[in-house]
Amino acid sequence: MARRQLRGVVLILAAFWILAFLFSQELAVLLARPLIDAWNHRRGSLGAPALHFQSLIEPFWTYMNLAVWAGLIAAAPFLFYRLWRAVARARAPHRAHLALPFSVATAVCFASGALFCYLVVMPVAFAFFLGYADDNLAAMSTALGVHLQIGNAVALRPALFIDPYLSLTVRLLLAFGLVFELPIAVFFLAAIGLVTHRHLWRFNRWAIVLAFVVAAVLTPGPDVLSQILMALPLLFLYNLSIVIAWLLTRRRERAVASG
Repeated sequence: MARRQLRGVVLILAAFWILAFLFSQELAVLLARPLIDAWNHRRGSLGAPALHFQSLIEPFWTYMNLAVWAGLIAAAPFLFYRLWRAVARARAPHRAHLALPFSVATAVCFASGALFCYLVVMPVAFAFFLGYADDNLAAMSTALGVHLQIGNAVALRPALFIDPYLSLTVRLLLAFGLVFELPIAVFFLAAIGLVTHRHLWRFNRWAIVLAFVVAAVLTPGPDVLSQILMALPLLFLYNLSIVIAWLLTRRRERAVASG
């Protein structure tokens, strides 16, 4: 039985990987769109947007890696469905019917986080960091308003490579997608009685600190802006999880009282 389950998982992953690889170039263009839009706002000083590659095989391996992640993300709802059914049949057969709602909710939460990152975080972050491009880096203004010219004019221009850029975007999408899974995780823990809304509420003050720590770990590099844009939704999701836990706890306590 376990071998059959493993074979099914491998076949699902392989099918989605092949499908993703067939559209890997389209996926790369889609992930490059926030950068291109931010670049075009500064087209006068930056010129036409472009991504470079350092070796002849870099685009191929970049598309291959992108297809692996895209296939894994696309196959995740099906894998969660099979996992939930397997666990439910072994531990709690009366919960097996929750496999489909659980997998759908997981996919919706992950997609919401990824879309939030793609539509909100990436445009703001990329526009901010492209703002460091400068026609004359040697000319600057001090905090006191004094204009200085240090040596000859030095231009600062971006030369972005396709592999680091797509790796960055995939990491951001994964990070925000995983963060948005928090309500599902709390729902599961509250449903089996491991946490209650009282526990979560008492931990709320530390959750603020923890949200920024998690954002600092999950976002790539010393990107303060992305960390803030992740920490704020994480705090909102944590408080939403308190409401979910409260509803489940109240329902369970009513069932105990009536029984």
